[in-house]
Amino acid sequence: MTNRIIQINKISKLNSKSLSQNDSFSTIQYLDTSNITKNKILELQTLDVKKEKIPSRAKRKIERNTIIYSTVRPNQEHYGFFETPQDNLIVSTGFTTIDVIDKNIDPKYLYYLITQKTITDFLQNIGVNAVSSYPSIKPGDLGNLKFQIPESFQEQQKIAAALSALDAKIVLNNKINAELEAMAKTLYDYWFVQFDFPDKNGKPYKSNGGKMVYNEKLKREIPFGWSTFSIKELLGTSKNGDWGADEQSDDLMKVYCIRGADINALNGKTGNLEPPVRYIDINHKDRLLKLDDLIVEISGGSPTQSTGRIAHIGQTLFSRFETPIVCSNFCKAISMKKTEHSCLIKQYWNKLYEARIFFNFEGKTSGIKNLLFDQLIKDVYIALPDNDQLIQTYYAFSSRNDELMQNNLGENNKLSDLRDWLLPMLMNGQVTVN
Repeated sequence: MTNRIIQINKISKLNSKSLSQNDSFSTIQYLDTSNITKNKILELQTLDVKKEKIPSRAKRKIERNTIIYSTVRPNQEHYGFFETPQDNLIVSTGFTTIDVIDKNIDPKYLYYLITQKTITDFLQNIGVNAVSSYPSIKPGDLGNLKFQIPESFQEQQKIAAALSALDAKIVLNNKINAELEAMAKTLYDYWFVQFDFPDKNGKPYKSNGGKMVYNEKLKREIPFGWSTFSIKELLGTSKNGDWGADEQSDDLMKVYCIRGADINALNGKTGNLEPPVRYIDINHKDRLLKLDDLIVEISGGSPTQSTGRIAHIGQTLFSRFETPIVCSNFCKAISMKKTEHSCLIKQYWNKLYEARIFFNFEGKTSGIKNLLFDQLIKDVYIALPDNDQLIQTYYAFSSRNDELMQNNLGENNKLSDLRDWLLPMLMNGQVTVN
């Protein structure tokens, strides 16, 4: 196999296109650096150009087969590849965009080439030694990278296809998880918001003339026989988080510590759940998490983006760790009096979170905003049926979905590890593709 030497800035254009006044987009899809990790988009903002203030960093335009690579903290792996992006997709200037212009280079192959761990570590080292307040690289640092690659375009395509097959399965699992999450949310809305749960004849209750009564606390009608409770009334215990110590001693016990950054993984949105090992006071066993606990991020994030998120500790997740788990001191764990209420409260909480209703924050001089948790659980009421079977049915459905989602994420972790193991060997020729 014949090889050739390439340099990134000789075979591609960096930051080739920018948003300008000549662009006539009515809306843009905006991607910030923190909202993509290893080619998985966590959030994409839709912004109305005429009505909303567009972030000053929303400048970089991308096209077919564009590679994006964050110039801030390379070890966080905020990079991606776009085969067929929407015309109005704009990314932050925190990314360097790479567009291949050499027709003998497969863009997908180049994407895998520059996202090897050895390259990420190399760029991170450059960033750490840069003159800035945080590790960052320049577009030129990417542009100066040199590689020895197969001269054969077909060979490049074979390697990229083998790695893409693993990534495609990860993408499929993520889509399945999104559907499972949507199903649990839809059923909750249908039964506990629209009140079209099955009546005694198996027909939708409200749509088929089920008796409704006005409820003063909720300022709306609810089914006859249902009652309202504040979250505080349904709550059994709440547990403060405990960040613990770095090293073990006789009076400390080993735990895994779930952080606010792990909430997305807990909810099946990403497979990167790797809570750090910590050591807490043996007298703090009351802070250990239990099956069906809920974790709320109460501090440390942005009030408009993350603080206030909630997650459910299901069976698959709970069984995953061989040592006890706690949440960090930026979170709070709560146990419901009836465990079957946990999935309902999670869904109701998420609806309030998305609408930012009852989510108030206490500011500190450090700039960190703390969720006023005690006020929220006291002020928020939820309507529940007198029929425990309806609650049990929803709990079983939602819990099963949680298990399937966590299993898919577990498979994604294995696939990701396999891809990362194969990647350098494919690139250096130790493993070949027929």
